[in-house]
Amino acid sequence: MILDRITTDTKRMNGQPCVRNLRLTVRRVLEVLSTYPDRGELFEEYPELEEEDIRQVLLFSATRLEDKVISLNA
Repeated sequence: MILDRITTDTKRMNGQPCVRNLRLTVRRVLEVLSTYPDRGELFEEYPELEEEDIRQVLLFSATRLEDKVISLNA
């Protein structure tokens, strides 16, 4: 699994994982993916993002989640 576009630097964005050393965190990309379901709109708003960035953000995020069942009924 190659995640060469996900970077961390303790001096940038408080050490949060970012995309290609940009000031764009993995968390922020996940948020905008849910806000802009249309990728065309997303790329207009964030022209620095590329398809491979999104793929790696999703893969990185998926590897950080535990595989357990969570009840959504409160």
